[in-house]
Parts: sequence; structure tokens; C-alpha cells
Amino acid sequence: MASTKAARVGEEIWKTRVDKVNAELVTLTYGTMVAQLCSDFDNNYGEVNKQLDRMGYNIGMRLVEDFFAKSGVQRCANLRDTAETIAKIGFKMFLNITPTVANWSSDSKQFSLIFEENPLADFVELPDDGRAQDELWYSNILCGILRGALEMVQMQVEAHYVSDILRGSDTTEMRITLLRYIDDEMPPDDE
Repeated sequence: MASTKAARVGEEIWKTRVDKVNAELVTLTYGTMVAQLCSDFDNNYGEVNKQLDRMGYNIGMRLVEDFFAKSGVQRCANLRDTAETIAKIGFKMFLNITPTVANWSSDSKQFSLIFEENPLADFVELPDDGRAQDELWYSNILCGILRGALEMVQMQVEAHYVSDILRGSDTTEMRITLLRYIDDEMPPDDE
């Protein structure tokens, strides 16, 4: 799907087919959840990151159905089309943002999503304990969502942040790597 067409589709879906939720409510609820995880795991930010990723993975596995039902998007031809669809339709549809797809690897199996804005990070200050700035990936749930959603369309990926404005970087950048295409497999006794 061409980039400009994907952007138009994303905008149209956002305007007409998506139930809206107050962004501040989502932001504050997510912040409360992250704060609770930090408390539950005694500020073990590595474990908090894993939990956010795991939660996101489970959300992504279910969210992909809603994405296809509301967007009418057909299966993407390759990873480049998938990246544009994620950025211009998926993020627009669910968060009303459009990250930039950039930094493709030479083998076209890795790319970055550059976020100019991140509604999950509005009103956020990381804990001032000397470790959160270096260890906590506050929006890590988004990495899990992408992993779960893409696995449902037979793409095993790794997703991780390489920079975050909450950590003092100029931009927030998520790196996605295609590990493999998952073959449709029939259960052993299913013919």
C-alpha cells in the first residue's frame, strides 16, 4: 500500500470508524499501571519492562482482529508495506499518531519507527532514583503490542526502544527486526 494512500486510510478510519476515548484518561490509567508495576517489582525496571512487553503482546494478539475488521486492509505484500500500514493506519487508528518509518537495514529486515509524539508519555516524569532514566522503557507495552499483532499475521519480530525523550533523547525510536515468517502449520492430528 502506498504511503500516501495508507495515510488517507488511517485518517479516514480515525474520523469515522473508531470509538474515541479521552486521551488524558488513557495516559493517566497507563501511568498508574506502570507505577504499580514499579512498586510490585521493587523498582526492578528490567522486570517491569518484561511485564509491559508481555501485557502488550497479549493485547496485540487480540487488537489485530479489531484492526482488520475496522480498516478493511488486506494482507501486506512485504515488510515495507507492513511498516507503512502499522505507522499510517495502525497507530493512527488506535492512538491518533503517525510515527515515521525510517532507518531501513540493507537487507530490508529492520526498520525504525520514529515518534514525534507519544500520548502514553504525556505528563510523565520517570522516578528520580538514579536508575529509571537508564533502565525503564516507559512505553514498552507498544513493543509487545507490535510483536503480538505481527505474530498473528505470521511475522515473528523483535521490537525494542533505542531512544526515548523521557530518557533525555531528542526522539523516541522503536526498532523492529523481522526474525522470520511463520509458516501456517496444521496441528499434528488435523488433516
